Amino acid sequence: MDIRTQALACRDAAQVLAQLSSEAKAALLTAMADALDADADAILAANARDLSAATEKGTGSAMLDRLALNPARLAGISAALREVAALPDPVGIVTRDDVRPNGIRVQKVRVPLGVIAMIYEARPNVTADAAALCIKAGNGVILRGGSEALHSNTAIAAALKRALREAGLSDAVLTLVDDLRRETMLALLQLNDIVDLAIPRGGEGLIRFVAEHARVPVIKHYKGVCHLYVDRAADLDKAIGLLVDGKCSRPSACNSLETLLVHADVAAAFLPRAAAALRDRGVELRADDRARQWLPDATTATADDYAAEYLDLILAVRVVDDLEQALAHIQRYSSDHTEVIASDDPAAAARFVQALRSAVVMVNASSRFSDGGELGLGAEIGISTTRLHAYGPMGLEALTVERFVVHGEGQVRQ
Repeated sequence: MDIRTQALACRDAAQVLAQLSSEAKAALLTAMADALDADADAILAANARDLSAATEKGTGSAMLDRLALNPARLAGISAALREVAALPDPVGIVTRDDVRPNGIRVQKVRVPLGVIAMIYEARPNVTADAAALCIKAGNGVILRGGSEALHSNTAIAAALKRALREAGLSDAVLTLVDDLRRETMLALLQLNDIVDLAIPRGGEGLIRFVAEHARVPVIKHYKGVCHLYVDRAADLDKAIGLLVDGKCSRPSACNSLETLLVHADVAAAFLPRAAAALRDRGVELRADDRARQWLPDATTATADDYAAEYLDLILAVRVVDDLEQALAHIQRYSSDHTEVIASDDPAAAARFVQALRSAVVMVNASSRFSDGGELGLGAEIGISTTRLHAYGPMGLEALTVERFVVHGEGQVRQ
């Protein structure tokens, strides 16, 4: 089938799915998680094929990390499906309920978006996460993964589709595009009469390509240049923990730290400790001249370093005179993803939160919590740094829209 025919079949299947009860959708997602567990060996074997091919092509370490599955990560994927199954269903939630002077009752009610196109690179977990979230919210999903994860995505989708069929549903509600030519992706992005929203997940190049060529609405998140500012009133022990976790726990993630800003009053006390902790973990430092007083192994940072999303064990560092200079730096270089302040001064923390417009702002908490699962959304479908109906990590609610439902007793407008 061509992509339009596939999309039409997905839309038709989604209209049936949207009528299921919350209980039926939860049972379906639990069955999908069971199917992933049952197919674990086949999925890991398929992933090994993808990893082998990617390694032979010289794929970078960050991409390989995103691509790789192991028993623990696969168990995490099926656990995420069960978590989504247990989440409250947003469909049918009434967000407004008013009676007008003429007696009509006006409600706003959450309903599914319809058909979601997911376009993503490397991350096979997105195949399951996106399917679970879209289906829980009553939507059909068209999955277009990258060639580097083709075998992994196919194996995961096969398990999920089997669960759909066993539940008596059309497996077209979860459509995995196996024609990975760019022309097919372009055709998908033109289907504004069928596809309600496109969500690209991957590198900045992919996201810009989708945004520039789509005729359907697009959720955009170009990159994550995340900052940690260590204030003069910071607890330095806590700040070291935030730094190490934010930079080193998973440097390939978009919520990892890329820039460290340190108040001049605590630089002498903090930076040597930070350097030792990061050196032990293999982090390369690129710093301004003031910071290099305490970081003799650091290279000189440039403006490009402060704008970079490294996705690697590299960190840009700068010493700032005060909070306002830190805010000015972040406002210049931020990608509107996640910013963190380490401070025990409530006024400084409040100023930091008020001054920045990023999708997530943390006070004395790691940037790695900027994640749908950690914020209580279940498995996230993406992160929006554009101010549409969703901003920040996106979960179930972001896959619905509010419509008006009006009840009357024959009222007419004269």
